[in-house]
Amino acid sequence: MNTRPDFDSIKDFEEFSKYYWYREELIKICKDHGLKSDGSKIELNKVIESYFSGEKILPEKKPVIKRKKAIVTDLTPDTGLIECGFTFDPRFREFFIKQTGETSFKFNVDMVATAKAVKESGDESFKLGDLLDIYYGKKTYATYDKSALQWNKFVHDFCEDDATKVFPERLKAAAVLWKIVRESDREKKYSHELLEEFREEIEK
Repeated sequence: MNTRPDFDSIKDFEEFSKYYWYREELIKICKDHGLKSDGSKIELNKVIESYFSGEKILPEKKPVIKRKKAIVTDLTPDTGLIECGFTFDPRFREFFIKQTGETSFKFNVDMVATAKAVKESGDESFKLGDLLDIYYGKKTYATYDKSALQWNKFVHDFCEDDATKVFPERLKAAAVLWKIVRESDREKKYSHELLEEFREEIEK
């Protein structure tokens, strides 16, 4: 009786077929060599025959089933902002109307900036109650950069003033004046008086 050699020392399928193999052994051989390892003995033998002929029959990839996270339906101040999939839609607006008692409730810019920052950082500890505190100004998390809005309003008011029509490049003139205002403790608003006060600076 011939002693059966180790699988890796067998040179071809013809030699392999001379020996008896249990199904469990065939499965182990296939798994050890990254081959398809399910099926009957006949199917496993075909996989091994292909292996010896230079063709690898690989395991079939099982589709990954993504489980959908349960949607949080009951919103409370302790509900996590990320957990409930917060957006600025009517559902959440209704929640804040109930919390504030304000039928004309609107999300403010700091709430928008905060929600964006929480999502980007993945901060799962941040609650809807925290966002309510942002609304009331009780705490800060991320503040909206209001300078862009202030600049847009400044330019608009600058161009509305007929006295600024004397400047060939009105946007450039407005920028000079805005720089003066921005770097001072003055109110970040345009006025005709401001123009007259710094006319010489603008005309340089």
